Amino acid sequence: MGIARFIVSTGCCNQAIVLVLLLLLSACDMTQQEALAEREARIRAKESELVSLFAELVEQKKSLQQHSPAPAQESPEQPINPGDAPDPCETQTRPAPSAQQPTAKTTVRTILGGVENVYLDPPGMEFSARIDTGAQTSSLHALDIVEFERDGKPFVKFSMIHPETKEKIQMTRRLRRYVRVKELGNRESQRRPVVRMRVVLADIDERVNFTLENRSRFKHQVLIGRNLLQDLAIVDVSQKYTTAKPDRPEPGGAK
Repeated sequence: MGIARFIVSTGCCNQAIVLVLLLLLSACDMTQQEALAEREARIRAKESELVSLFAELVEQKKSLQQHSPAPAQESPEQPINPGDAPDPCETQTRPAPSAQQPTAKTTVRTILGGVENVYLDPPGMEFSARIDTGAQTSSLHALDIVEFERDGKPFVKFSMIHPETKEKIQMTRRLRRYVRVKELGNRESQRRPVVRMRVVLADIDERVNFTLENRSRFKHQVLIGRNLLQDLAIVDVSQKYTTAKPDRPEPGGAK
């Protein structure tokens, strides 16, 4: 009998423990559910606040756009009336032309024809010269060209034809350099010596380089090229001898 009572009492205790455990578990579940519900409520409240803030921002942006000034539009350029005052900035950057404002200096150029009389020094004579803007360097008719050295410096001896007597004139000049010229129809270029001589043509008085070559096939012993004409003369090939014959200058008076 005692054992039976113990078993019965033990079974009752176990049931009580199970009931207590179930109550505790249900209490924990309810606590967790309440916590989740509370968290969801806080999240919804935050979402509601964010929506309200976004709506306020949109309203403020609209209000600013309504009260801000409209962007300036470019108006078509209008002619300035005589009575209107000019813009100071525009006046500084692009000054209006004035009668007192100095103008750019213009270079007066000599007008030459296709053929002119030139004075060469040496030999101190006048020659009829071809004026050719297509030639880079001026050239002289030279015969019997002989190169030699004097005091260790290169010189060249050659002959020109007197424009009146047709006799040979012996010339000796310092050899400045050489140029290579390829004539029309020749495959090989020719090496020609270059000398410096004084030229007086109209109001032009300069010392320029001349290449020495045999110009016997040409009518004029002297050819004046761009090395003298550039920035100093304008050539009208339809005219000839437009300038008066140059006065005989003082020897060695070139620039």
